[in-house]
Amino acid sequence: MKEEILKYDPEFTESNFKTFIDNVFIQIHLSIMTKEIENIRHFVTEEIYEKIENKVKLLNEKNVIQMYDEINVKETHIESVEIVEGKIIIQVKLISRYMDYLINEDGDYVSGNNKHRIQKENNLIFTKIIDAEKLKSVRKCPGCGVTLDINRSGKCEYCGSTFDLDKKGWILTTLEV
Repeated sequence: MKEEILKYDPEFTESNFKTFIDNVFIQIHLSIMTKEIENIRHFVTEEIYEKIENKVKLLNEKNVIQMYDEINVKETHIESVEIVEGKIIIQVKLISRYMDYLINEDGDYVSGNNKHRIQKENNLIFTKIIDAEKLKSVRKCPGCGVTLDINRSGKCEYCGSTFDLDKKGWILTTLEV
């Protein structure tokens, strides 16, 4: 599997990729809790972003906050790798554990599991365009050229520009629990 990816992405390492996946997964959940979803826009497709945006809108309408306490990633496994239509497609199984519940704006428990962590199996698919620009160029702001930390918000802290990994790096195209 890894050899196939290295043909198209010589800088690929499984450990760095898994760390990236775990980070994206945690950031998505934290963005839902804080209702600051703009922070994950550059890691996901527009379709996934809209689903998360709709979830946060529904939470706001109900005046509740989604909590994912003690969230962690127990295991991350690369299930398959495909090269299709100029893209590398990696299917991943991620086992997560967390308490999943709702609280109201005052911090009072509303519903869900807030006593112990539950384990969930998540299926994720990440894609990368094969002839994408080198990752080094992703780290530069498209607006002002300053170096960016791609594991943070994807928004330049100096000029406010947002960059999109779609054409330059790995992007989450599917997230199923």
